[in-house]
Amino acid sequence: MKVGVPKEIRSGETRVALVPAMVSTITKMEHEVLVEKGAGSLASFSDEAYKKAGANIVPDAKALYQQSDVILKVQAPTVEEAKMMKEGAIYIGYLAPLTNLDVVQILAERKIVSFAMEFVPRISRAQSMDALSAMATVAGYKAVLIAANMVGKMFPLLMTAAGTIPPANVLVLGAGVAGLQAIATARRLGARVEAFDPRPAVREQVQSLGATFIEMELPEEDVETEGGYAKEQSEAFLKKEQEAIAARLPKTDVVITTAQIFGKRAPVLITEEMVQLMPHGSVIIDLAAEQGGNCALTEAGKTIEKYGVKIYGAINLPASIPVHASQMYSKTISNLFKQLFKEETMNFEDEITLNSCVTRDGQVVNELVAQALQKGGK
Repeated sequence: MKVGVPKEIRSGETRVALVPAMVSTITKMEHEVLVEKGAGSLASFSDEAYKKAGANIVPDAKALYQQSDVILKVQAPTVEEAKMMKEGAIYIGYLAPLTNLDVVQILAERKIVSFAMEFVPRISRAQSMDALSAMATVAGYKAVLIAANMVGKMFPLLMTAAGTIPPANVLVLGAGVAGLQAIATARRLGARVEAFDPRPAVREQVQSLGATFIEMELPEEDVETEGGYAKEQSEAFLKKEQEAIAARLPKTDVVITTAQIFGKRAPVLITEEMVQLMPHGSVIIDLAAEQGGNCALTEAGKTIEKYGVKIYGAINLPASIPVHASQMYSKTISNLFKQLFKEETMNFEDEITLNSCVTRDGQVVNELVAQALQKGGK
């Protein structure tokens, strides 16, 4: 097969789906790799590097899509990109199918077999294909660097001739992959770190990184799905969370929020009234901004200041560290490719193949996406 890697066209996207070092993963399986001219340039990967790795450079997107049997991408395809794909081709990459229903419909109509990286099941066998976790690692790291740059304080404890500088107080909301990376990074910079998560099971992970785990009285509710994603909680549960968080805010310099619910609006963990409890000059970095935000005042893609608090609505932080983000994403998508094509025909009885597939044989085969299409009147 011919495996195509187009240049990402979404504004601000600097990553590339396949880095030169991973080209051999595809070519060793006796497939040809086609890379659009300049596809890796924003991530510091030259066309020459791709050529040396064994890929062929294609001059433009139209030519790439017309020739490729398989497309590897980072961002979900636009309507125009979906229409450029060969009928019956295979797509692997982020798809954001619940918010890009028009694209999903086109893929189905063109009999394109599509696999969404965000639907790779969270099972041990698929950990090396988990792009969400890989990119969350990058986002958690960068969130702390942004916070350190925005807050008017230094993170570490410093003993100087001019006096003692106390460490900054950092509060991380959510101890998933992004949250744990944020904790680790803030601790490396010398901050005093507290972390909150409604799942008691993560307490040891938080403490192992040198942070204090914030306890709360837990209503009897399941807090995560069988697939390892956070579940939407009741109003009573959310109220308890807000109370536990509010108690820490008056002495907090930086809050990094990471709580998201797959396919739904992010929970509001910090209300407008809670923002007023924070010291002037403090900072909130909201990693859930694209899902509505964990802070009620967050505006996606903007930095606003309210009540003396700066609130940063983070969007696509992995694209701000394109070299390593591309390397990590490339590894996950290559591993999924190997999983899908390890036999002559794709095995849709395999859990990974089945769960990550969105469209096949002219149909939307993912139940969640199919339901969203029905509600949308498609």
